Amino acid sequence: MWRHGERCVILAVAAVALVAAATATAAAAVGGERRTYIVHMSRSAKPNDFVEHGEWYAASLQSVSDAATVLYTYDTLVHGYSARLTRAEAEALESQPGVLLVNPEVRYELHTTRTPEFLGLDRTDALFPQSNTGSDVIVGVLDTGVWPERPSYDDAGLGPVPAGWKGKCEEGNDFNASACNKKLIGARFFLTGYEAAKGPVDTSKESRSPRDNDGHGTHTSSTAAGSAVRGADLLGYAAGTAKGMAPHARVATYKVCWVGGCFSSDILKAMEVAVNDGVDVLSLSLGGGTADYYRDSIAVGAYSAMERGIFVSCSAGNAGPGSATLSNGAPWITTVGAGTLDRDFPAHVVLGNGKNYSGVSLYSGKQLPTTPVPFIYAGNASNSSMGALCMSGSLIPEKVAGKIVLCDRGTNARVQKGFVVKDAGGAGMVLANTAANGEELVADAHVLPGAGVGQKAGDTMRAYSLSDPNPTASIVFAGTQVGIQPSPVVAAFSSRGPNTVTPGILKPDLIAPGVNILAAWSGSVGPSGLAGDSRRVGFNIISGTSMSCPHVSGLAALLRAAHQDWSPAAIRSALMTTSYNGYPNGNGILDVATGLPATPLDVGAGHVDPSKAVDPGLVYDIAAADYVDFLCAINYGPMQIAALTKHTTDACSGNRTYAVTALNYPSFSVTFPATGGTEKHTRTVTNVGQPGTYKVTASAAAGSTPVTVSVEPSTLTFTKSGEKQSYTVSFAAAAMPSGTNGFGRLVWSSDHHVVSSPIAVTWT
Repeated sequence: MWRHGERCVILAVAAVALVAAATATAAAAVGGERRTYIVHMSRSAKPNDFVEHGEWYAASLQSVSDAATVLYTYDTLVHGYSARLTRAEAEALESQPGVLLVNPEVRYELHTTRTPEFLGLDRTDALFPQSNTGSDVIVGVLDTGVWPERPSYDDAGLGPVPAGWKGKCEEGNDFNASACNKKLIGARFFLTGYEAAKGPVDTSKESRSPRDNDGHGTHTSSTAAGSAVRGADLLGYAAGTAKGMAPHARVATYKVCWVGGCFSSDILKAMEVAVNDGVDVLSLSLGGGTADYYRDSIAVGAYSAMERGIFVSCSAGNAGPGSATLSNGAPWITTVGAGTLDRDFPAHVVLGNGKNYSGVSLYSGKQLPTTPVPFIYAGNASNSSMGALCMSGSLIPEKVAGKIVLCDRGTNARVQKGFVVKDAGGAGMVLANTAANGEELVADAHVLPGAGVGQKAGDTMRAYSLSDPNPTASIVFAGTQVGIQPSPVVAAFSSRGPNTVTPGILKPDLIAPGVNILAAWSGSVGPSGLAGDSRRVGFNIISGTSMSCPHVSGLAALLRAAHQDWSPAAIRSALMTTSYNGYPNGNGILDVATGLPATPLDVGAGHVDPSKAVDPGLVYDIAAADYVDFLCAINYGPMQIAALTKHTTDACSGNRTYAVTALNYPSFSVTFPATGGTEKHTRTVTNVGQPGTYKVTASAAAGSTPVTVSVEPSTLTFTKSGEKQSYTVSFAAAAMPSGTNGFGRLVWSSDHHVVSSPIAVTWT
C-alpha cells in the first residue's frame, strides 16, 4: 500500500499500502543453504504402516534429512507440512511416493470517515434489511495483528459470540486473552516460518503476540468491520464518525506479518486455522507477485476456503500504473484495485512570483510565518548525488536553515524526507512528484510544514528555484474538503491487468476506496510509521490497495448476512455486475495516471456500488467443480491440480474438451492472434430477484475498430427465483497489431435490474 511514504521503493488475503510484489525469501538455495519449503502430500497415499499422517510426514522428511524438523503440519486447506531443507533435500523429497509438490517459501509484502457515505452506506440498516444478522458474520483478517484497545473494537450492543466459533485469543507479551470481546472474537499469531527464516522476533521492537506494532492490521480490520466511533480524526483532519463496512460483524485477526515480512508457511497455516475457526470472510491485503496457482500459497489456501463457502478478497497490489502488475489473480479470489474518495486534504504552495500550486497535506502543528520564506531546491543544497531526494545526511545545514526545501519524491519514505529537512534546520518542505508518480497525490502527516505536489507543479517550482535570484514560498493548509469531483478516479499505484497467469480471466475484478482512508491505528507507532515519529494517534489516514481490499471484505460480509445461501462466487458476481464504470454525466471513470478514461484492465467491472449489489437481479455462480474444469483447461497436470484441490484422482477426462472461456466468470477476457479470428464464451446466470425478462446489449471496439459481439439468445425470461438460463457470446475481430487492446461491455437489462459485465480484448 502507499504506507507513510516509499518505505519500500514501489509501495503496493490487507500493509498500510506497501509494495505489492513479493520477493523470494532468499536467493535460490545453493550447496547446503537451508530455506523453508512447503511439501504437498497426497493424503490417500499414506502407507498402512503409519497410523497418523503426521507420522508419515515426519518419516518422509527424515528419509532425506537427519537435521530437518517439521515446522507446520497442514491438515485441511492442504495436506502436507513445511520444513527447512537444502535444495538437494527438496529435490530428493519431491521424487518420493505420495509427494505432490515441494514449493519454496515466498515472502509476501503488505499492500499498503467518509467512506460509508461515499458508498451510500450511511443508512446500512435500510439498504441491508438483514444487516443486524451481520453480527453472526465473522471477518478474518490476515495482517500485522490488532491493537484491541481501540474503540473500533467496542462490543457494545452485540450479542453472544456466534455458536460454533472455535477461535481464541492467544496470549503473548503485551497481550492478554481478556483483550478479546464480543466484537474482536479471536486474535492469533503465526511466526514459526518467520523465525525459521529470520531468527527470533526482537521483542524490543515488536510483540511476540497478536498485538499490532505496525498499524496496518488494525487499519485494515477496522476498515472491514470496525464499530462506529464518533469524533474520529487524524490530527484534526477527516473528523467525523469512523466505522467499518460491516459494523455489526465480528472480527478475528491472524498476525502473519512481522518486521521482516510475511512468510508463506505462516500465511498458509493461518488461513487453515481461520477456516477451522469458522470465519465467513477472509481478507488479505498481501501480495506475492505472480506465480502458477499451485505455487502461490494464498491461491492454494483460498481455493480450499472457497470450497467451504468462505469469501476471499485480496489486494491487487500497488505496482501500478504499469500493465500486468497485479497479484492475487486466481479466479476464486476477488481481486481489488483502488480508487479515490470525494474527500481531499488540500494545501497550497504560493511562490514568490505569485504562482499558486495545489497539493495535499495532513500536517498539523506550528505554522510557517505569514510572510514568504526563502525557498531552495534540495539538489542545490547538497554535495551528494542523491541530495535532491533528501536522503539522510545529504543536506547542508547552512544552505537550508530557515528555508522551505523542495525534495524529489522517491527512494526513501515521503515523511522521512521531512525528518531530513527538519534535522538540517529547514523550515518546511515541498515534496515533488517525479515522472514515476505523475500527478497522483497521497496525503501525509508531515513532521514539519510540508505538502506534496504533482510532477508538473514540481517541475515548475524547480525551475523557479533555480532561475530566481531570491526565491521564496509559503504553504497554506486548507484542512478537509469533501465533494471533490470527479470522484472516484483510479489511483495510479493500483496494480493493473492483464492477468499474466491466465490472460483469459480478467483482473482486477473491481475497485474500491483506497486513497486517504481513515481507520484505527496502533498505539506503538506514529502516523508516519517511522521510528523517529513520537506522535501517537488513535486513527490514521493511509492509502493503498491494502485499504480497498478490506472495504470489499466488509461489503461481502454484509451480503453474506443478507443472502446466507449465496456462494462466494455469487457474492463476487453481485459486487461486480452492479459496479459502475462512469460518472453521472456519462463520462468514464478517469485514471489519474493518464487523465483518460480507465479501462477494464484498470478497474475490472468498475467501482463497487453496495446499494445495488444487495439486489443484483442475476448472478454468475461458480462451483468448485467448475474451477477444476478451469484447471484442466489451463493444462495443469494431476499433481498440480491435487496440490490445489486435494483431489487425488485424475480430475481431467480425456473424453472432454475444456476451455477457459467456459468458466462462468462475470467478465469477459478475449484473446485473438494478430491475424484476428473468433472466440466463443458460454455463461449461465441465476435469477436471484423477481421474475422478469432481460434483454442484452453488447459492444466492444479497439479505438474506432469494432469487435463483433453476438449473443444467443438475446432475451432471457425468468419465472421464479433460483432459475438458471444459459447464453453464448461470439466475438469476431479483424487483424490488428500485436499488443492492441479493445474494450466494451455486455449488459442484461430488465424493468428492475441492470446486470453489467466488462469486456477486454487483446491481440497477441
